[in-house]
Amino acid sequence: MTTQPTALTGLAKVNLREQALSALRRAITTGELPPGTHLVETEVSEQLQISRGTLREAMRQLQQEGLITAGERGRLSVRSLDAQEILDIFAVRAALESLAVRTLSQAGHRDAAVVTLREAVRAMEAAVDATLEERIEADLNFHRTLCQLTGNAVLLHSWKALEGSISMSFLWAGVVRAVGNMRVDRHTAIADVIAAGDPAAAADHMLAHMDEAAANLVS
Repeated sequence: MTTQPTALTGLAKVNLREQALSALRRAITTGELPPGTHLVETEVSEQLQISRGTLREAMRQLQQEGLITAGERGRLSVRSLDAQEILDIFAVRAALESLAVRTLSQAGHRDAAVVTLREAVRAMEAAVDATLEERIEADLNFHRTLCQLTGNAVLLHSWKALEGSISMSFLWAGVVRAVGNMRVDRHTAIADVIAAGDPAAAADHMLAHMDEAAANLVS
């Protein structure tokens, strides 16, 4: 009998730090490593078949991303979110993405950006019957693309630093509430408001979008 592979399996001996980082991030954001799980270096390094030094480098990055936290005596654990932390995450998202839509609404490449965003919306629609993990990725891809299209590297970097925490917030809230935030019509409306070319209206729309999303997750 065959078993399904998990994220925490042996890695090819190429670019091990990045592979370890990717494997751990995926294990955390999909719930394979639930919130509160203690990460024991010897055990995790053995699972991934990497050195403890390489693992420490990956885990330092995950600390910076807010996916793992240090407790007593420096013991590392998968972060446990609460309602206030989710509200804080979405408040920062709102600031970043309202800047993104404001920028795109007055950009010279606005029409091309809207075409790209509508393609991302279609990808979300195609993922409606997919797994929760695939739906989360389709949703994140829309918002990641939104930030990337601005050409503002600092904005994109800041948004990516929240990406893991955003995924965790969906898992924390549960499938029903998470899927409610991924409705296609909510994201079509973002593309529409950018296409209209009114920066202030676009920013207001995105702030309201994020307020609704956060309230839904913690309700």
